[in-house]
Order: sequence, then C-alpha cells, then structure tokens
Amino acid sequence: MRVQDIIRRPLITEKSSHQREEMNILALEVDSRANKIEIQRAVESQFKVKVADVRVAKVHGKVRRQGRFSGRRPDWKKAYVRLAAGEKMIDFFEGV
Repeated sequence: MRVQDIIRRPLITEKSSHQREEMNILALEVDSRANKIEIQRAVESQFKVKVADVRVAKVHGKVRRQGRFSGRRPDWKKAYVRLAAGEKMIDFFEGV
C-alpha cells in the first residue's frame, strides 16, 4: 500500500477541533486496511512532523432508507494521531 493512499481526509468536527487546539491530536479518516505503524509513517512522511502516538477506531456504516428501499453506508476507519511535544500543528486551511 502506498503512503499517499493511507490518509483519506482530515476529520473537521467540533471534537476534533478541540483536540487539535488543546491536546495536539489530529483526527483523520484513513484506509481501513492500514495499521498504526503504516498510519504513523504516512503522517510523518506527508506532513514532515514527529508522531508520538496513534489510536484507531473502526466506524460501522449506518443503515439508511429511501422509502421502502434500504441501503448501507460503508464501514471506515478513523485515526487519532498525537504529535510529539514541540511539533507545530498541521493547518488544513492555510491556503483559504
């Protein structure tokens, strides 16, 4: 698996924004096949920062209905990456 394919997108929520400011933790949606070591290497190589800790959580897709037809959203994986002390937080809105 390529390093560029592991990180899908950043998760921008109220909880993740609070964690970014207070605890130096970054929330990301990652490939569901990636493990903690691969996620750590991908973040360090793409953003040029040192990672202290990685926690992962699997999110199960919800069942959704449209009238009498039901479907299911896909399962995905979330990673909480804590940057090492003294590292500058990654800003996703620099160009905006």
